[in-house]
Amino acid sequence: MNLVVLQNWLDNASFAILFLTMLVYWGGAAFPNLPYLAALGTAGMAIANLCIATLLGARWIEAGYFPLSNLYESLFFLTWGITTIHLIAENTSRSRLVGVVTAPVAMAVAAFATLTLPSQMQMSEPLVPALKSNWLMMHVSVMMLSYAALMVGSLLAIAFLIVTRGQNIQLQGSSVGTGGYRSNGYRLHKATELISQPTTPPVENNGFARNERNNNGNGNASTAVLNLVTAPESQVIASVEPLSPQRLSLAETLDNISYRVIGLGFPLLTIGIIAGGVWANEAWGSYWSWDPKETWALITWLVFAAYLHSRITRGWQGRSPAILAATGFVVVWVCYLGVNLLGKGLHSYGWFF
Repeated sequence: MNLVVLQNWLDNASFAILFLTMLVYWGGAAFPNLPYLAALGTAGMAIANLCIATLLGARWIEAGYFPLSNLYESLFFLTWGITTIHLIAENTSRSRLVGVVTAPVAMAVAAFATLTLPSQMQMSEPLVPALKSNWLMMHVSVMMLSYAALMVGSLLAIAFLIVTRGQNIQLQGSSVGTGGYRSNGYRLHKATELISQPTTPPVENNGFARNERNNNGNGNASTAVLNLVTAPESQVIASVEPLSPQRLSLAETLDNISYRVIGLGFPLLTIGIIAGGVWANEAWGSYWSWDPKETWALITWLVFAAYLHSRITRGWQGRSPAILAATGFVVVWVCYLGVNLLGKGLHSYGWFF
C-alpha cells in the first residue's frame, strides 16, 4: 500500500475512533451502571494510540526523518502523547473520569490536524537546514511529551475542580511537605476510643472525618474507615452542601494522579528546554534569544515549577494547586500553538503565516 494513502486513511480513522471513544466515556459517566463502557473506552484509546503510532511510523519511513518537522506531524505526535499518558493515568487511577476529560482534547487535536489544516501543510517536505540535526528527535519529541503530560495533569486538575464544585476540601495528602499527609489532621484511634471532636471543622473537612481504627476481631489489624461527623444543630445549615463519600474519594484520586502526571511532565519540560538551548547554540550561535516560543516555554516552566513548589514545599492540596494547574493548561496551549498565531520567530517551521 502507498504510504501516503495509508497516512490519509490512518489520520481519518484516528479522528473517528477518538470521537467514538469520547462518546463512550461520556456515556459511561452519564450511565455508570454500564460497566462494559469503561473497558470499551480504554480499548478505543488504545486503538487510536496504535493508529497514530502507525501513522507516524509510515511518515518516518516515507520522509526519511523523524516526523516532527511541521505542525501536522507535531499535532499527531501530541495526540499520541496524550493518549499514551491517558492510558497510564487511567490504569493507575482506575477511574473512567480520566477519559471524560482527556478524550475530547485528543479528539479535538486530531480533528484540527485532519480537517482544518490545508493539504499543503499536511504534506511532508524536505527539512530546512536548521532542522537537519540529531537534536530534532531529542528536543522536539521530549517537549511534545512534556506538553502531553502537563495537559493531561492539568485536565485532571480541572476535573477535580468540577467534582468538588470548587469547594476547599481537605484531602488525604499526596504531597511530600509540611502540609501533606503527616500534618493534615489525620491520626490513629484505638477501637474503643471515644471520638468527641473532629480534628478539623466539619465544613473545612467536608463533613467527614477520616480515622484509622483497629478492628479485625482481635483488635490488632488496622483498617481504614470513614466516619460521618454529625455537626451540632447550629451548624447543620451551611452555605455549601458537603460532598458525598464517593465524590470525596474520586476527588482524592484525581488530585493524586494529577500531581503525579504533572510531576512526570515537568522534568521532561526541563530536559526539553535544556536540549533546545544546546541545539539553538549549534544552529544560531546563541543558547537563548527570547524568541516567542522560548519565552512562553520559560513561562510554562515557571507556572508548573510554582505548582510543584506549592505542593512539595508548602504542602498545598486541593483547590489552590488545582487552579494553578488549570492556569497551566492555558499557558501550555499558548506556548505550543498560541504563539504560532500571534507573530513570527525563529521557530518558523511551525507558523501559520
